[in-house]
Amino acid sequence: MGIKIITDSTSDISIKEAAQMNITLVPLKVIFGDKEYKEGVEITIEGFYEKLVKAERLPTTSQPSPDDFLKYFEEGKAAGDSIIVLVIAAKLSGTYQSAMIAKEMADYDDIHIIDSDTTTCALRILVEQAVKLRDEGLKAEDIVTSLMDLKDRIVLYAMVDTLEFLHKGGRLSKSSAILGTLLKFKPLITVKEGVVGVVGKERGVNKAIGRLSNIIDEQGGYDSSYPVYLGYTAQDEQCKLLKDKLKEKYGLKNMTMYPVGCVVGTHAGPGACMVTYVKK
Repeated sequence: MGIKIITDSTSDISIKEAAQMNITLVPLKVIFGDKEYKEGVEITIEGFYEKLVKAERLPTTSQPSPDDFLKYFEEGKAAGDSIIVLVIAAKLSGTYQSAMIAKEMADYDDIHIIDSDTTTCALRILVEQAVKLRDEGLKAEDIVTSLMDLKDRIVLYAMVDTLEFLHKGGRLSKSSAILGTLLKFKPLITVKEGVVGVVGKERGVNKAIGRLSNIIDEQGGYDSSYPVYLGYTAQDEQCKLLKDKLKEKYGLKNMTMYPVGCVVGTHAGPGACMVTYVKK
């Protein structure tokens, strides 16, 4: 008997990292035309962005099926494990619903499914905390309680090159997307309570990066016991600039940059960069 931790591929945790953390990854899918790929399994991040740039039509994405979760739930049930599942925001994907259906099919009470209300590096923070608490010997119920508190303190802001991808992917309304058509303006977005929202615009990359670097002050500071993560889609130059500004402004040292994967990248589009952290 133990604690089994499961997350989905939008956490941008690689298969190798998952093995090192002793967790299970359930992949979402990205679809180009009639060809479907399991994120991180059948297509790499680099391969995805190469295809995205060349694609005539925007790819679509798909959540895992209940069966994709069920096999792991049944393994955990047979072993008498507690199972903690952390997934992309339910308002962004049907992944949470698939996991809930699988729980009913498994007929096992010791499955705890958490709607992270977020995705990408912010989801990674939650997963890493779950692993830490599991390895410290906490019970599943106590881990879940801690994670439910933590998820409400995680902040994610991003600069995107255009809002076109978010609008076409159904994650942003047409009226909100109009903001991104303004010449030379870079939209700033956030994911809050599972919803993508536009929070402003800045003229040019440098001003947008500067605004992102002020987010921590605007949100009331950060909890230094947790990492600050940066994410980027396709190119990392702007993300490096943001990292330098955060280091200069706040003296941050515990920062890591991660490439954003296929599913989130489909909706954010190339040229996005983001910062996520835990507020005080």
